[in-house]
Amino acid sequence: MGTIFYLIGKSATGKDTIYKLLLQNPQLSLKPVILYTTRPIREGETNGIEYYFTDLNELKKLRIQNKIIEERTYHTVLGNWHYFTVNDTQFTSSSPLLMIGTLESFQAIQKYFGKKQVIPIYIEVEDGIRLERALIRERSQNKPNYEEMCRRFLADQKDFSEEKLKEARINNRFQNIDLNTCINQICLLIKSYSTISAFSDTPYSKH
Repeated sequence: MGTIFYLIGKSATGKDTIYKLLLQNPQLSLKPVILYTTRPIREGETNGIEYYFTDLNELKKLRIQNKIIEERTYHTVLGNWHYFTVNDTQFTSSSPLLMIGTLESFQAIQKYFGKKQVIPIYIEVEDGIRLERALIRERSQNKPNYEEMCRRFLADQKDFSEEKLKEARINNRFQNIDLNTCINQICLLIKSYSTISAFSDTPYSKH
């Protein structure tokens, strides 16, 4: 299995856009690891692209089969939504992998595969700008849910507190003020790990 690069950040920081652009970069050769969820599919989403959309029965089956690496539940105004990572064929690839999720899910994945195998990439945006972006995105939905938008915004303040970021040893931080600059900086980080891997695989003589 290749190195896992894990995108994390508060809502409306542009993680989804950055995720898609990184996957489209042929120089990085990244393969996606897609999470599973029981939440309803949103307008513009495609099953198997943003998430594998499933139900509680399938989640229970995967639990019995011990295929759940990590899972979490969000108590929303629309009911309980489950998000989880499955140990499936996605992890058999020798190419570097790209994941996206929460700080909690990152820590679980890193614990499962090891700290050297899972590299965090934290996306940041000033809260005022982030709130504006969230509002614009919600307005574009056929049925905007501003209550849920506000819940996510407030929950992020606790979920991504500086104390928790320090505890998780999140050092790779990228400001998404200008998207192109942010992408270029992340690409340099990913390429640096590819270089390290290439050197580590090269035979050498001890002197």
